[in-house]
Amino acid sequence: MAARRPVRHAWKTLLKRKAPLLLPAAHDALTARLIERAGFDAYQVGGFALNGARHAYPDLDLTHFGEEREGIRDVIAASDLPVLVDADDGYGDVKNVSRTIRGYEALGIAALFFEDQVAPKRCGHLAGKSVVPAEVMEAKVRAAVAARSNPDFFLIARTDAIEPHGLDDALARAERYLKAGADGIFIEGPRSVEEIERIGQTLKGQNLAINMFEGGGRTPWLSPDELHQLGFSMILFPTTILFRYVQALERALTDLKAGRPMPSSEGVTLEEYEKVVRLPEWEEIEKKFDVGEQL
Repeated sequence: MAARRPVRHAWKTLLKRKAPLLLPAAHDALTARLIERAGFDAYQVGGFALNGARHAYPDLDLTHFGEEREGIRDVIAASDLPVLVDADDGYGDVKNVSRTIRGYEALGIAALFFEDQVAPKRCGHLAGKSVVPAEVMEAKVRAAVAARSNPDFFLIARTDAIEPHGLDDALARAERYLKAGADGIFIEGPRSVEEIERIGQTLKGQNLAINMFEGGGRTPWLSPDELHQLGFSMILFPTTILFRYVQALERALTDLKAGRPMPSSEGVTLEEYEKVVRLPEWEEIEKKFDVGEQL
C-alpha cells in the first residue's frame, strides 16, 4: 500500500530551514504534482496562472473568492507540499478578508498574500494600478490576523504602491503593514536592481517576497542566490511554467493540424505519465478491496 502522506510543514518552519523558497506557480493539479516530483519544497497558486488556465481570463479581477477557492482546492489536493495562495485584494472589505482567511485556512494552505490595490485589481505588472489608503490595508491586515485560528497560518501583505506612488511610499506602507501584524511583506513591481537592493536593505531581517515575472514583467531577473543575499526569502515565479505550457500546447496543435506525429523528445510515454498520476497506487487499492463484478 502507498506510504502515509506527510503533514505539510508550517511556513515559518520552511523559511527557517529552506530559505530561499523557490515558488513556481501551479495552475492545475497535474502541475502541482509535477512540482513536487521535481523536488521543490513548496509552491504557489497564483491568480494570474489560475485564471488563465482555468477560465482563459486575464488577471483583471474577473473571478473572486468562490471561484478561486474551488480551483485552489483541486490543485492542492494533488500535492503534499506546503502552498502559498494569492488572495488578490481579499475580495472586499474587512468582512470579506476575514471570510477569505477562514476559508483558505480551512482548506489546509500554509500561507497567503493579499494586496492593497483598489478594486477592480490588475496584474501587478500591468499599468493602470491604484492603491487604497494605507490605513484601509492596515485594517485588512488586522482583520486577517484576527480571523486565523492558527498562528502558523502565514500572512503576507503585498503593496502595489511603486507604480502609482513610487518606492518611498511602498516602503512606508510595508512598515505599516508589518506593524499591523503581517508575517511577511511583498513589494510588487520593483523596476531596477537598485530598487530591489533598497527594499532588501530597508526591510532587512523581515520575511520578504518578490516576483520574478518572466516573459515581459517589469522587474529585472536576478538569480535566487542573488535575491537571497539581498534579503529575500520567498521568490515567486508566476509565469515561468504557464508561458512554457502555452507554447508547448501551441506547438502540439500545430503538429496535429499538419499531420505530424509527436516527437519523442517533446512528450512523455504512457508509462511515464502513469507514474505521475500514480496509477500503481490506484491499482493496488483496486486489487486489495475490489470484490469483482456484482451479480
